[in-house]
Amino acid sequence: MIAKTLSGAVTGIDAIIVEVQCDVSRGLPAFKLVGLPEKEVQESRDRIKSAINNSGFEFPAKSITANLAPADVKKEGVGLDLPIACTILRATDQLSEGSLADKLLIGELSLDGQLRSVSGVLPVVLAARENPDIDQILVPRGNAREAAIVDSLEVYPVSSLKEAIELLDEDRQSAISQYDFDREEYFDSESTFSRDFSDVKGQEGAKRALEIAAAGGHNVLMSGPPGSGKSMLAKRLPTILPPLTFEEAMEVTKIYSILGELSSSHPLVTRRKVRAPHHTISYAGMVGGGHGNPTPGEISLAHNGVLFLDELPEFNRRVLETLRQPLEDREITISRASNSYRFPANFSLIGAMNPCPCGYLGDGIKQCNCRPHEIKRYRKKISGPFMDRLDIFVDVQRLGKEEMTDRAEGQKSSTIRERVKIARGVQTGRFNREGFTNSLMTAEQVEEYCDLDKSAESLVEQAIDRYGFSARAYHKVLKISRTIADLDESDRICPEHVSEAVQYRSTREKILRKEGV
Repeated sequence: MIAKTLSGAVTGIDAIIVEVQCDVSRGLPAFKLVGLPEKEVQESRDRIKSAINNSGFEFPAKSITANLAPADVKKEGVGLDLPIACTILRATDQLSEGSLADKLLIGELSLDGQLRSVSGVLPVVLAARENPDIDQILVPRGNAREAAIVDSLEVYPVSSLKEAIELLDEDRQSAISQYDFDREEYFDSESTFSRDFSDVKGQEGAKRALEIAAAGGHNVLMSGPPGSGKSMLAKRLPTILPPLTFEEAMEVTKIYSILGELSSSHPLVTRRKVRAPHHTISYAGMVGGGHGNPTPGEISLAHNGVLFLDELPEFNRRVLETLRQPLEDREITISRASNSYRFPANFSLIGAMNPCPCGYLGDGIKQCNCRPHEIKRYRKKISGPFMDRLDIFVDVQRLGKEEMTDRAEGQKSSTIRERVKIARGVQTGRFNREGFTNSLMTAEQVEEYCDLDKSAESLVEQAIDRYGFSARAYHKVLKISRTIADLDESDRICPEHVSEAVQYRSTREKILRKEGV
């Protein structure tokens, strides 16, 4: 007899609906899995057999063939345990007819029949919502809140195979009820932070640069001696970013769901993430990849948030060069022989570096002990094309004793965040798209929305002649100018906006000259 039910499998950051088909027939006892199952799926045969026997059901001593359709897509993960077990029980009449119709099942079985949480439930449920044949979803109890984030589907949490069978069987209907998810309870747009910009003494220029970066989604590179506050500033950038919209939160949550990094009690990511990978990170760790179906890397985990790269020149140059494409396209494409996978990577890059290996080149107090060739080798670790893709450059200098001992409290993050929210609101209205910032403007949009008057145009021309700006750098100056004007709530880009934007780009040349390149 043949039985069927539906489940799901993750491919990239999305999921496909998998039809689990099971045939139990006469023959020598055997249990075969077909349909491109990966190793962890193959190993489910032993788990399923023990779970069925230890749950009070009978595992058939017959020839069992389970097929996972479509058969041309690799199936990974352990979430197919429950649907395979249920189809075996249905094929042997231990589950009533029609009990598997209109349902999607997902979950990992323990040897004693208990259900364990699995990763990637949210993408599977999102795919199920688009399938008109699915009305109800059975998930492990630990994944119930995650699955219930998606509306228009009935989500039923179960703790064991026996409990799932009781729910499915019309003759033994249990009292398990649909799981409801209260978005408002978990989606707090005004989350409080343990860090605040008022903690940072001085560095008003760097704070202003980060405010502009937050308002327009720009990338920043800070250079300065050790202890000047670069890391402290970068870690406080999320406190001035606007809150995630529900759609943005769903995008981020889906990525973390695939990697199994969601909390069972708080499954919706409500804060913008700050990812700060160590400089020893590998290529695959940064951009994504791995064996089988590739998984998201750090740049995707920082989606709609911040990627902070401290000690930037210490990163492997190949790793940094791979960031050039996602910095422009806001996504990363990973190609395999059989398929290509696209992962979102719309993040703000904050880089921090010392001016030289010892960190004290140009410092007014401590003397630099680096040799010229050491400084050049240090700087060559970052290529010109990579630097050209950064927007704002800040020279962060050591604090003076007056600034360090000053007890006056600086601007709070909440005050700066309000200005950023207003500027982001202007951009949403301008582009008629939530989450689209000035940094993402195309060349055509730059021409349309960054119109300069004669005096402002003259300033840009002088900057091009003096600093040799490339076409990309020229467009970045215009985008930064547009953001500064939005913070000033000005419809027009004025000369003072252009002058400040040029300052942030020209600092790049100052940093390079100071480092002897």
